Parts: sequence; structure tokens; C-alpha cells
Amino acid sequence: MTRTPIDLLLSEPPARRATVALSEGSDPRVVAGALAARAAGIADVILVGQTAAIQTELQAQGAAEGDGLSIHDPDTSPLTDGFAAAYHDLRRHKGVSEADALAAVRTPLVYASMLVRAGHAAGTVGGAVATTSDVVRTAIQVIGAAPGAAMVSSFFLMYPPEGATAHARAMLYSDSGLVIDPSSAELAAIAAASSASCRALLRQEPKIAMLSFSTMGSARHPNVTKVTDALTRLRTDHPELEADGELQFDAAFVPSVGASKAPGSHVAGQANVMIFPNLDAGNIGYKITQRLGGYTAIGPVLQGLAKPANDLSRGCVAGDVTQMIAVTVLQALAQAQ
Repeated sequence: MTRTPIDLLLSEPPARRATVALSEGSDPRVVAGALAARAAGIADVILVGQTAAIQTELQAQGAAEGDGLSIHDPDTSPLTDGFAAAYHDLRRHKGVSEADALAAVRTPLVYASMLVRAGHAAGTVGGAVATTSDVVRTAIQVIGAAPGAAMVSSFFLMYPPEGATAHARAMLYSDSGLVIDPSSAELAAIAAASSASCRALLRQEPKIAMLSFSTMGSARHPNVTKVTDALTRLRTDHPELEADGELQFDAAFVPSVGASKAPGSHVAGQANVMIFPNLDAGNIGYKITQRLGGYTAIGPVLQGLAKPANDLSRGCVAGDVTQMIAVTVLQALAQAQ
């Protein structure tokens, strides 16, 4: 049975409900997604933005502040001055003045990330209006990378439609949203991070396919060598992980093809973590799976940060917001373990 992040939280509710900060608090989709998350008991929510605009949208949707939903206006919040001082300490080495810091924390993206950094929220979600580059840059600058993380990368959770073929399954695609042309070392780091994300969000043991246009030496090219070098590095650094490659997608996904093209592999035909060689392949791949295969795509989800911060598509709907709130809560729970 495939369980989405919302399903996991509803079936396994945490002892204490987490708080998630939403940086685009007056957007109708964000408000609707936040109200659904609150109603389901998935998370408490902080809507960040201008108080009047948020209250107007809440009223339009028949809701109001309270009972696990609060409004933070960076222009009037009692936290803003303290956040400005902390942000100045954090960024002064980059030439950020005290005035610059105050102006920065009055922007909803930075304020929401400061809520997470300061422990007022377990994670943050943005991107319904802001660009991915702005969301990611703010998260890296304010929240920072997790201890020991080689890099920040992203992935999509892919869930099969009802009535899909027998071998259809939930999968994690990485990197499909952030790192443009990873080196072999970066591919190995992405695969290692994705394995932890698979356990946290799919609740499955990862079977990692290092994808290419070649399977087990069927072609020779520097692009293939990059993938095989990444696999060698991954196995050296993380011998406990089940990973194989290089594999074409059909060999990684379809059991009969995997058995034919990569006999003896414990990953071929069974992979649930698909590591793409570059962003071209990863981004195109997830959209083909979504649009032609009918899969539900949740993401891009960021990994490698000290605390969760996630990006929405600017074409998102309210249900996407609710799912991303659930993803953020699950990531926070995994990091706390």
C-alpha cells in the first residue's frame, strides 16, 4: 500500500504537533493548504506576511487566526529586531549592514527561515510565488547545511496512480530540481542523502539505481564513467546501502528487463531511488512520469539542510501545499531522531 506524507502522519501521529512557517501567508492556495493541514491535525501553521492581507484571505475562506494557526507580520512582529541582530551576525562577513539585515528579515522568506533557525518553527515552506532560486538561497544562507552534509540537493516523491501496473511503486527521483550537472562525487552525495530521505518519507529501505543511457557497460562514454565512478564512491563511503549501476531506467524499474540486462543485480527491476545523471534527465524524467504515467509528484523537496525548508511549484494547488507541510513535518521528525 502506497502512503503519502499526509497518510503517514494521519496513521502515525507524532506525540507533539510540529509548527511549520509558510512564507507566502496571504496566497489563497497557501491559506487553503494551511487550513487543511490544521484541520487534519498534521501541523500547526504560522502564516507570514502582511496581517491585513492574511486576515482578508482567511475571512474569504471562512476562517480566522487561532487554534493552531497564527499570523506573523515581519513589519510588526516583536521577533523582528532580534532576528535582524542574528541575521547581521550571520551575514556581516558578506558585507551586510545592520540596516540591510533589518530590511532582509522584514521580507517573508527570510523571516520564515529565521523562525526555523531560532526554533520557533520546525520547518518552512515557500515557492508558491517566490522562485526556486530565492527559496533555496534563503534556506542555505539562513538555516544552513546539516552537519556532515556534502551539499544541498533536491528530489521529488513519485506516487503511482490507482490501477497502475503490477510493478508500479512509490519512488524518489533525485536530483530533479536543483543541481544542474553534478560531478561523480556530488552524485554519490545525492544518492546517500536520498537514501535517508527514502527511509524518512517512503518508509522503505532504499534500493538505489544510478541511472544512465547505458546498462552495465553496454556503452562507453565519459558521461557513463561519471555514473560508474559515483557508484564506486557511494559503495566505498556507504557500503551498507544497496546500490547498483549504471542502469537504464527500464532496467532499474521493470523486473523482467532488469533480470535480462543486469542479471544478478539486487537493485535492477526493484529500484525505488532513481539517481539521475544531471538536471536535464531528472527534470524531464519526473515530468514524463507525472504527465504520461499519471504519477503524483510531490516536490521539489530539499535535502541536506540543518532544518527543513521546502519549495513549492508556482503552479501548485492547495493540496500540494498540504502535502509539502506534511513532508516538512516528517523531515523534522526524522532529524530529531
